[in-house]
Amino acid sequence: MGEAGVRRAALLALAVGLAACAPSYPMRPEAGSAAPTIEAPSLAPSPTPMPQPRSPIPRPETAERDQCGAADLQRLVGKLRTEIPVPLDPRRQRVACTTCPVTEDFNPLRLNFFFDAETGRIKQIRCG
Repeated sequence: MGEAGVRRAALLALAVGLAACAPSYPMRPEAGSAAPTIEAPSLAPSPTPMPQPRSPIPRPETAERDQCGAADLQRLVGKLRTEIPVPLDPRRQRVACTTCPVTEDFNPLRLNFFFDAETGRIKQIRCG
């Protein structure tokens, strides 16, 4: 049997299987018609819900939750990024521009410095 024959046989088997599984509905005559009709369920697929964007993890900004020391360095906001204290420990500190891609993992012990790429000025210092 060729490929077209295999497809026809598969479609026929599918149609027979669907017909056997179809629920039986009481036949009701349509208004103004003597011939009975069968109401079939909708075979249209239900719409797949669109994935909702993840809500951002709330960032703790209160002093009692400041586990990385960001509160002590807020005086640097607005200053040039060259004023960020060095040396940096890449395991505990991160410097990135505000439009740069960064990982989304939240580490309350990591100190983040975010600066404006055009001006080089620090825009935000926070834990995460």
